[in-house]
Amino acid sequence: MSEVKKRAEAAREKPAKFGPDVKLEEYTLEAPEYKPKPLDEIDEVDRDRLLNAGVDVTGAERSGSFIQVDRSVIHAAPTQEGIEVQSTRSALEMYPWLEEYLWKVVQVDADKYTASAELNFQDGYFIRALPGVKSVFPVQACLYLKAASISQNVHNIVIAEEGSELHIITGCATDSPELSGLHIGVSEFYVKKNAKITFSMIHNWAENIEVRPRSGMRIGEGGVFLNNYVCLHPVKSLQLFPSAYLEGKDAVARFNSVLFAPPGSHMDVGSRAILSAPGNRCEMIARAITTGGEIISRGLLVGEVAGVKAHLECRGMILKGGGRIYAVPELDGKVEGVDMSHEAAVGKIARAEVEYLMARGLSEEEAVATIVRGFMHVDIEGLPPVLKDQIDSAVGLSEKSLM
Repeated sequence: MSEVKKRAEAAREKPAKFGPDVKLEEYTLEAPEYKPKPLDEIDEVDRDRLLNAGVDVTGAERSGSFIQVDRSVIHAAPTQEGIEVQSTRSALEMYPWLEEYLWKVVQVDADKYTASAELNFQDGYFIRALPGVKSVFPVQACLYLKAASISQNVHNIVIAEEGSELHIITGCATDSPELSGLHIGVSEFYVKKNAKITFSMIHNWAENIEVRPRSGMRIGEGGVFLNNYVCLHPVKSLQLFPSAYLEGKDAVARFNSVLFAPPGSHMDVGSRAILSAPGNRCEMIARAITTGGEIISRGLLVGEVAGVKAHLECRGMILKGGGRIYAVPELDGKVEGVDMSHEAAVGKIARAEVEYLMARGLSEEEAVATIVRGFMHVDIEGLPPVLKDQIDSAVGLSEKSLM
């Protein structure tokens, strides 16, 4: 047995540090097998639900597409030269060196979910930009749950080689709003010297789905990592806390999240950044709205060398009774000369603002929707227009539920 497998076995029952516990034995690893198909022939997925998660099965304005249904990869192909898109399993067979990238950012024995991703590995995506190549359009990746009570265990690897640029939309969705299931997704990102990754994750889960992503990223000299997370649909429980390791001089990381928790949803969401080289910068911005669900918004900034700059901001809005927002901003400055700050606020819609808009011709419902839309807007620097449109669309689709 390999050392990685031994570590996974030892952590098989290790609980996560945050979030409600999930009983893995309540979910099955069995699911029908689906054969690979061209995009225009895929009929195993709900195309409308995918579109709401940012995935267009026509492949229009995409530099590549990856779709996995339960444990089956049904499509994986690039459409731009210099961009690689394939399953993790096939990439490991093609590139022996890829083993050196597995479990180097995320630890296999972090908890029972990382252990399950290794011990019950089903596949995942491998996306890579070759040196100097910049994706013209985003690469899209979809992880889709179709079988009842399935546990989907994937391991994703994303590499932006030196001087390259990748834009990725990951959409996660289910076959039916009534479906129950568990998604465990390990994602490891490598941003090489002067490279950039923009990663936008749009979750379109359902009220009986439990979600446990485990992500980490290493950012080299002059590298940039932009992470956008949008979850505006019901989910039974969600817990994620990606870690960014800024290891090269002038490396930059930004995390933006927009969260909506209706009754019955529990979200424990945050991010961590370790700034360990001169010129490192990081910004974390979260917008959270509850109409009855629970949101725990975490953030941790660690400054290890002088001259680094970082800011953490969390703003929450409680629209209806019974909801809860708990903000946990943390700063850990380890040397003299770090510049780190945080702010957090939880409130409600001011009646004066509603009346101001109503006096200018809006109905009360329109006034509230306008305020909510403005609150949820996060100005994301450097976001390609197609990604911005997709996020704006997800916010727009949620407005009726928010009201």
